[in-house]
Amino acid sequence: MTAKLRAYLATLPGATLSIQWGDDHVWKVGGKMFAILRAPDAKAQPISFKTSDDSFAILTGLAGIVPAPYLARARWVQIDRPSRLKPAELKAYLARAHALVAAGLTKKARAALGL
Repeated sequence: MTAKLRAYLATLPGATLSIQWGDDHVWKVGGKMFAILRAPDAKAQPISFKTSDDSFAILTGLAGIVPAPYLARARWVQIDRPSRLKPAELKAYLARAHALVAAGLTKKARAALGL
């Protein structure tokens, strides 16, 4: 599942991958984070991403989904394993995370990324 998620994240407009904090795979748009996955060979495969206020409230009420450490104040969630959500649901949340972060970029930055 995580290989498919990585491939999906790479298709989002202007999305880039950065390896940070050792070997975490941090997905960004315009230099701003929108999703974080562990390295492909890591034993645990949690995923964290930005959410809207409403989605944050809904998702953190589900089993295996918690406010993301260090990022909860910015409405990020952490899912202990991607299979907690249906693949289509997870992709929709990731696309929304991308859109939320992209919306916060300047007009110039969005135009440079083709957004």
